[in-house]
Amino acid sequence: MDRPLLLIVEDERLLHLFIEDALDGAGFAAVFSADAKTAVAELDQDVARFAGLVTDIRLGSILSGWDVARYARKLQPALPVVYITGDSAHEWSAEGVPGSLVLTKPFAEAQLVTAVAQLLNVPPLT
Repeated sequence: MDRPLLLIVEDERLLHLFIEDALDGAGFAAVFSADAKTAVAELDQDVARFAGLVTDIRLGSILSGWDVARYARKLQPALPVVYITGDSAHEWSAEGVPGSLVLTKPFAEAQLVTAVAQLLNVPPLT
């Protein structure tokens, strides 16, 4: 059985490793990008290969996670999106794409896996 492939955009290395462990253990595969520019290039390469997007909002560049998600949705309008943030959750209703979810840092592995599985409508492995 193929594992759903997610694009993960996170610029903090420790959080990247935490997310990778959580998703791998739950049966998801991931492609990681440390910045918005690389994430956009991954989307341009073949957006259809991704079952969903998990993106930090503050990426330390001109483009934010809000921008990455809007771009992804232009390419694939139904792409599930989970935002992760330490300080921007209050902007979600105005900036987030419709049908997305937001997790506030710090979050537990189970919260991330549940959010992704809920949007993809697949049961996580447990």
